Amino acid sequence: MNANEISFENLPKAVALLSHQIEELKTIVKNKDTIEINNKKTPISIEEACTILKKAKPTLYTLVRKRQIPHYKNGKKLYFYEDELLDWIAQGKRKTIQEIEEMAHKAKKKVK
Repeated sequence: MNANEISFENLPKAVALLSHQIEELKTIVKNKDTIEINNKKTPISIEEACTILKKAKPTLYTLVRKRQIPHYKNGKKLYFYEDELLDWIAQGKRKTIQEIEEMAHKAKKKVK
């Protein structure tokens, strides 16, 4: 039904269609809000960071002091974000011998 087809006789159908579309929009908005809430970063305490990293508190304080680990400080409180800690762990990946050999092979090809 187009906007041009709305007449007094078609009014109940038009209202029903609009009502249905409003319900669909409400569902879409609710789902979007739920996704955004799940994507929000929530800060975690040093105790939780110790659990995630499987490191002692003094070790974590040392990493913070040396600025080797992503952290946030608000006053005397330290905060971390779980996804940043997991990314930090992933950055420390050591290459396998096969990966090193592949890199060397590619470098030799570029030189030729």
